Amino acid sequence: MNTHRFYSLRSDLPRPSAADLLLWLAGALPLFLLAALVTTLLSLSPAQASSDIACNGQNLLTVMEKENPAELKKIRDEAAKVPNGNGIFWKIEKPDIAPSWLLGTMHVTDPRVLTMPSGAREAAAAADAVVIESDEILDEQKAGATLLMHPELTMFTDGTSIKDHLNANDLKTLEAGLKERGLALGAVSRMKPWILASFVALPACEMSRKAAGASFLDKQIAEDAVGSGKKVVGLETMVEQLQAMADLPVDFHFQALIETIALGDKMEDVTETMTDLYLDGEIGMTMPMLKAVAPTPEGGDESAYAAFEDRIVRDRNLVMAKGSLPLLEKGNAFIAVGALHLPGEEGLVELIRKQGFTVTRVPG
Repeated sequence: MNTHRFYSLRSDLPRPSAADLLLWLAGALPLFLLAALVTTLLSLSPAQASSDIACNGQNLLTVMEKENPAELKKIRDEAAKVPNGNGIFWKIEKPDIAPSWLLGTMHVTDPRVLTMPSGAREAAAAADAVVIESDEILDEQKAGATLLMHPELTMFTDGTSIKDHLNANDLKTLEAGLKERGLALGAVSRMKPWILASFVALPACEMSRKAAGASFLDKQIAEDAVGSGKKVVGLETMVEQLQAMADLPVDFHFQALIETIALGDKMEDVTETMTDLYLDGEIGMTMPMLKAVAPTPEGGDESAYAAFEDRIVRDRNLVMAKGSLPLLEKGNAFIAVGALHLPGEEGLVELIRKQGFTVTRVPG
């Protein structure tokens, strides 16, 4: 399978790949809330933002199995080294405390994802408390208003614009990519790149389902909990999640955005591949797959990717583990966070074990 090689970047910057941005889009802040913010800022209606569009992506690993089995073997071999890389639903136990549960989620409205693995829905329904990344997802308008109170996280407030951060070729690529999605460069020229990324990277079919009123998995879990009178606890605020992005160089984000646009229609394939891996519980394959289909450009700096993963995933894992502890000590909690936060030596499964709990994968 042919992989993309993208635009040359400024030599004084670490060279990211689209995989960096996709990591955040898959594992952090639900895209719909940021996409809704773009819609609000530009005074777009849901009808303008999307229409009833079917999902047409294909699994890139299925294609790779036929066209480049050696590459697929490398991905599988790398995934096999990831601790706790298999499984999205886990049971958390400690003597004399009622068991709790950990579900890795995918922030999409795909009906296959909303079904949840066997036993998860029942565990959530029986839990005393439901824990999610941010309880602000329950009120999108309020969440959007909160973000607007921190303009430095959504807009350039120093008098600069997109044109000050991109060369002519990249600016042309961005303009064309935005136009395909119904956005004019002039209308978004002062938006931070991670805000634009939410609108650019979200497949049209997902936007369509959201426009029709569908909730993504995390929000559905939280809404069901509220409807049952349960306590819903957020581990982070949306401002904290955006601040994690702001802590990395803005030009780094711009270049990742350009590369994501360069993926074009392949974004639907990437989303479908990630969804299939999620449904199979093969979370450990997600990052090796992303690095294969959206590789670091020639001459790129792998340390830039490592820095991104540290700030966007590992640092936040520590926050989530610490925030979950009081509820786990009480027992009968149901924790639902992005699945990419679960695997790895510094993933939530291992961090919770280090807090004295037994964490066991629930077959499904």
